[in-house]
Amino acid sequence: MTDHIINNGIGRRELIKFSALAGATVVGTSLLGTSAANAADDGLSLKGKRIGISTAGTDHFFDLHAYNAQIAEVKRLGGEPIAVDAGRNDGKLVAQLQTLIAQKPDAIVQLLGTLTVIDPWLKRARDAGIPVLTIDVGSNNSLNNSTSDNWGIGKDLALQLVSDIGGEGNIVVFNGFYGVTPCAIRYDQLVNVVKYFPKVKIIQPELRDVIPNTVQDAFTQITAILNKYPEKGPIKAIWSAWDIPQLGATQALTAAGRTEIKTYGVDGSPEVLQLVADPASPAAADVAQQPAELGRQAIRNVALLLSGKTLPRESYVPALLANKQNVSDVSKKLGIG
Repeated sequence: MTDHIINNGIGRRELIKFSALAGATVVGTSLLGTSAANAADDGLSLKGKRIGISTAGTDHFFDLHAYNAQIAEVKRLGGEPIAVDAGRNDGKLVAQLQTLIAQKPDAIVQLLGTLTVIDPWLKRARDAGIPVLTIDVGSNNSLNNSTSDNWGIGKDLALQLVSDIGGEGNIVVFNGFYGVTPCAIRYDQLVNVVKYFPKVKIIQPELRDVIPNTVQDAFTQITAILNKYPEKGPIKAIWSAWDIPQLGATQALTAAGRTEIKTYGVDGSPEVLQLVADPASPAAADVAQQPAELGRQAIRNVALLLSGKTLPRESYVPALLANKQNVSDVSKKLGIG
């Protein structure tokens, strides 16, 4: 539950109670509350406007759907999208931002990216008089960031994990992208929850997830961990800040016959939700975001800004915690069931 309070004295009964209720958790609320269908009714328009859309990559379900939704929404509102995909190459990402700035669009929306890499160029865009908005980027140079409530996501996923393992056991953690704001927040929330359960330990050193070849790399790393801990019992769960490492970890556990270890992640990729839905799979929970709605929200925010409206610092789009009990309902709500 979102308002669940944890402390050192919490008992197993309370943990199990949380597990039963966690499936109904909706993480975050939309501050603007404007649906795509209502954008035109609200008088929003981008007619005659050129909108730069930059993304770190589109190789992941979340990235691709948020990116495509932005392009479609700009067109739907009568604008011209200038869309560039860096293909997970930081050098290309910087070069494309330079090019966008030189083209002087009416606004730029940046989707994801390591803050230290992109922030100097977001500042340069602002200095050039180009409004900058972001999706899942915590930059002071962004006028508005469309995002899920990553504090709620991190907390609720961690509480689900701790509940599932009965408040004790060792956790393997992937922590390769702490420079990406949502990943950092989710990790910090995991640590914040775990510190109240002294019998739960994060195994050191933590694993580093990578891009590209995320699934294969996670499979290899988890296979090595299983060889290091061949006995059942010491490891109870595997956590990742997004769900592609979770996919590789789940595959490794299944291949090794170690399905007593449970996996946890974030994003709601269809292939991961299918694993959560499989009673025999070790994939225990995944927080499903709404990437297309995040993309549409960001573009609606651009239209609001260019019409003279003041935006909140962040616009939150709800996320849904999917577990073994409710994954079918969550998938249906996301339109992928």
